Amino acid sequence: MATISHRIAGPGAAAASPRAGRRGAAAVIAAAAAKGAQRARALEGASDELRAAAAQCLDWAPARRRVRGAFAPVLPTLDHCLFKMAPKEIQMEENYETNSKGVEIFWKSWLPREGTATKAALFFCHGYGDTCTFFFEGIAKRIAAAGYAVYAMDYPGFGLSYGLHGYIASFDGMVDHVIEQYARIRGMKEVRELPHFLLGQSMGGAVALKVHLKQQKEWDGVLLVAPMCKISEEVTPPAPVLKALNILSCLLPEAKLFPQKDIGDLAFRDPSKRKVAEYNAISYCDQMRLRTAVELLKATKDIESQLEKISSPLLILHGAADMVTDPQVSKFLYENASAKDKTLKLYEGSYHAILEGEPDDRISTAINDIISWLDSHC
Repeated sequence: MATISHRIAGPGAAAASPRAGRRGAAAVIAAAAAKGAQRARALEGASDELRAAAAQCLDWAPARRRVRGAFAPVLPTLDHCLFKMAPKEIQMEENYETNSKGVEIFWKSWLPREGTATKAALFFCHGYGDTCTFFFEGIAKRIAAAGYAVYAMDYPGFGLSYGLHGYIASFDGMVDHVIEQYARIRGMKEVRELPHFLLGQSMGGAVALKVHLKQQKEWDGVLLVAPMCKISEEVTPPAPVLKALNILSCLLPEAKLFPQKDIGDLAFRDPSKRKVAEYNAISYCDQMRLRTAVELLKATKDIESQLEKISSPLLILHGAADMVTDPQVSKFLYENASAKDKTLKLYEGSYHAILEGEPDDRISTAINDIISWLDSHC
């Protein structure tokens, strides 16, 4: 634990007294334990074993992988259409691969049923704090059942990939990890000759746009779901606070000090689906780390300044009542992107999580809209 204490305390920790270091480590442990206990209490109907698993500190990948293993058998039994109505016989494979930067990345594939022709390959970029192994499992299976090869990865520090949980040292660096991993997959024999599309959700929308901006000629289309092109004022601290946090992020980059609201209720319109989301036990739901917050804000400003460079065929889906990412910004993206082939769909009354947190019929409509757009571009 001494190493973790030093990392969280920041560059000045070396000058602190041993007693202060012990107090700092104790505070970190206590905070992690309290957050784990809170997560465990939110699991309605869970066994004592699952509650104990959920209460673990998830700072590092080995713990997250153990917790995911404990929860995996329970997922098909959850009361959510993405689990209960998932298509059968989809071919799935999970992989861990160390990239050129020495980071072990988790990625997964969902392929059409055996004997079904593959129309194209879809590469998913998940949202902040998320993983590709929970709700997206059901989404990927539906898209794969329609004849598409679906690939997804967890970013470093998220889900099952290596790295400090919830920590983004550099947004552009994270995008480079995505580009490298997906380049490896796109180079595989069975994928190479297919059309290649990007699908980004929330923060993953920003990732997908940055990938496209760095590789403008390499993608056949970009699909965005409630993209984070600008963070809503509803969840953004005031300007003086942001200025102070920017300074603090240089001193304590990994510290969990960024003030943020619990966006779960803002994201999920269906309260029962909000409860199911608590079973996504390896998601990052603690206070945002300082450097992460600063990097997200920088990324949105950078994307805002380059909207006219977005030239790929474009589909944007957004809940009209989204209070996490602003649907007006999606309209602005649609109007300013230079792409000649672009479509914007706003879902009246829908919140942020249009693929997971809406009534069943709205979730199905949104997924079918994705499939229909892909069908029209293959």
